[in-house]
Amino acid sequence: MNAPLPEHIRKALETVTLDDKYSLDYGRAFMSGVQALVKLPMLQRLRDAQAGKNTAGFISGYRGSPLGGYDQALWKAAPYLKAQNIVFQPGVNEELAATALWGTQQLGFTPPATHKFDGVFGIWYGKGPGVDRSGDVFKHATLAGTTAWGGVIAVAGDDHVAKSSTAAHQSDHIFKACGLPVFFPASVQEILDLGIHAFALSRYASVWSGMKTIQEIVESGATAMIDPQRVEVRIPTDFEMPPGGLHIRWPDGPLEQEARLFDHKWYAALAYIRANRLNHNVIEGPNDRFGLIASGKAYNDTRQALMDLGLDDDTCRQLGIRLHKVGVVWPVEAQGTHDFARGLREILVVEEKRQMIEYQIKEQLYDWRDDVRPNVVGKFRDGEPGHSGGEWSLANPQANTLLRANAELSPPLIARAIAERLRKLGLDSDVARRMDAQLALLEAKERSMQVL
Repeated sequence: MNAPLPEHIRKALETVTLDDKYSLDYGRAFMSGVQALVKLPMLQRLRDAQAGKNTAGFISGYRGSPLGGYDQALWKAAPYLKAQNIVFQPGVNEELAATALWGTQQLGFTPPATHKFDGVFGIWYGKGPGVDRSGDVFKHATLAGTTAWGGVIAVAGDDHVAKSSTAAHQSDHIFKACGLPVFFPASVQEILDLGIHAFALSRYASVWSGMKTIQEIVESGATAMIDPQRVEVRIPTDFEMPPGGLHIRWPDGPLEQEARLFDHKWYAALAYIRANRLNHNVIEGPNDRFGLIASGKAYNDTRQALMDLGLDDDTCRQLGIRLHKVGVVWPVEAQGTHDFARGLREILVVEEKRQMIEYQIKEQLYDWRDDVRPNVVGKFRDGEPGHSGGEWSLANPQANTLLRANAELSPPLIARAIAERLRKLGLDSDVARRMDAQLALLEAKERSMQVL
C-alpha cells in the first residue's frame, strides 16, 4: 500500500488548477509552448505595471500548424487577457495582421496627452508561408521602428520536415532579410524568458523581434516558473544612442530610416544581446580544444548526443569540449563568438536546415588576430565547393556532407558527427573505445526501430 502524502504536499496539490498557467502571477505551472505564448504578454504587462507604466497588448496573426492551436488558446484565456488590457484579434490574412501590429507602434505619432496607454506591445503569429508573404510589412515596420513602451514580436511556426506544409520552412533567413533579430527558444521556459528579452530588445533597438518556434518546442509541455521579474533586463552601457534616439517618428524619409537601421539599430540590438548574455557557454574548461555551438532544438539534440556518447558535463571538461548556446541566431554577437572560440582548435556548428550561425562565425573569425583561428565545420567536413582547404568531388559534393541541410537533425546524426571530429583531433584510446561502444549501441537501436 502506498504511504499517504505529507499534509503540506496534499494541501498544495489541492490548490492546483488547470488555469494556474494563466491565473498565477508567481509560482510554477504546467503549460505547453503554445500556452506559454499566451502567458508571455501577461507577464510583459505585469512587468510594465511594476515599472509604473500603464501599457496594453495586441495580438494578431493567422492560424497555421505548428501554431494552429494558438488562437484557440487565446480565446480560452480571454478573461485573463482582458484583465491585463490585452486584445486578441485574428487577421483576415497574415499581411493585414502584421499591418495592424505596425499600427500599434504609430502611437508614437500622437501627442502623449491623448494617449490612454503609455504604449502598446504586440505579437504577430503565423507559420512559415505567412512569414514569406508578410515580408514587405515586416521590412517597413522595422524600418519605421517601435515606441519606448511598445515593441513587437513576430512568432514564426516553422515546419522543418514539411509535416503540415507543402514545403519545408525555415524562417530565419526571411527574418534576417527584413532586419528582424531572430530568437530561438529551446524550451517552454525559454519561450517566456527569451520572449521578455525579445520585447525589451524591440523597445531598446526600435526593431521588431523575430521568434522562431518549431513543433518539438511549441507543442511540448513542461512546468515553467512564472515570475514577472525572473528575467533581469540589462540596458547596455557600451552603446551610444544617436541624437533623437531610434524610435518611430514622423516625418521620416526612407533613406533616413535605412541609415538609422544600418548605422544604429542593429548595433543597438547587438549591444543588448551582449549585455544580457543571450549567447553563452554552457560547458567550458581551462583546456578546451573542441567547440560545439547550437541553438533551439539543435541545442537539445546536441545535449542528447553528448549523453548518448557517454560524455556528461564533467567528461566534456576533461576532454576539452566547450558548448556554446545561442539564444539569438541572427545577428550573432561577435564578442561572444570570440570569447567562445578563444583557444579552440575546431568548432562544430550544429544547426538544422541552411546555414545561419555557421556563416556568421566564419566571417567573424576570418583573419582573427587575437589567437590562432580554429577550424570551423558544420554542413561540410572540409570547406565548401569552390573553397580551398578540402578535397571535393564535384560529381558528388554530398560525399563531404557532415550535418545535412535537408529534413532535420537527430541526436544519432549529431553524435556521429561529434565522434568523427573528436577522432580527428585525437582521443585517448580508452575514451575512443568507450565512444565506439556507445555508437554501436546507438546504431543497434536505430536498426531495431527500422524493423519495427
